[in-house]
Amino acid sequence: MASFDFDTTWHIKAPIGEVFDALADSMHWPDWWPGLVDVQSLEAGDDQGIGRTQRFVWKSRLGYRLRFDIRITRVHVPCLIEGVASGDVAGIGKWQLHEGSTGTRIRYTWRVHTVRPWLSLLSRVARPLVLWNHRAMMRTGAKGLAQHLRCVPAPCRRTED
Repeated sequence: MASFDFDTTWHIKAPIGEVFDALADSMHWPDWWPGLVDVQSLEAGDDQGIGRTQRFVWKSRLGYRLRFDIRITRVHVPCLIEGVASGDVAGIGKWQLHEGSTGTRIRYTWRVHTVRPWLSLLSRVARPLVLWNHRAMMRTGAKGLAQHLRCVPAPCRRTED
């Protein structure tokens, strides 16, 4: 298995409530996030979304597809959404939002390991390409969210393994 610890920060010139609502509405991410091919609802969860489970299908810039389910484990409106991934990758993803004077800072941490043998092999052999792909997908996500919210994003900042 190959492990990845991604840490990406976006700055969006929009109120925290609007950003949180857009991130919480992951069924509509394909409308604004290039590369996200499909989201399917598997389980509804409670009123805050705890237990909600969805299947995500991403098409990478390298041509392969990733399929994984995310089950929401923690929600604190309007500053945190956390979930557990299972499928082609397994681990934890967390959206943390902080409102500032110029908009909302969004930090996404994605601590995962590969599960499928082919993906583990690819990740070990072509790790720099996998990292590049993730960064590119996150950049398009930031731009897509900003356009969805009708604002201009600040450049992404990232620290990644």
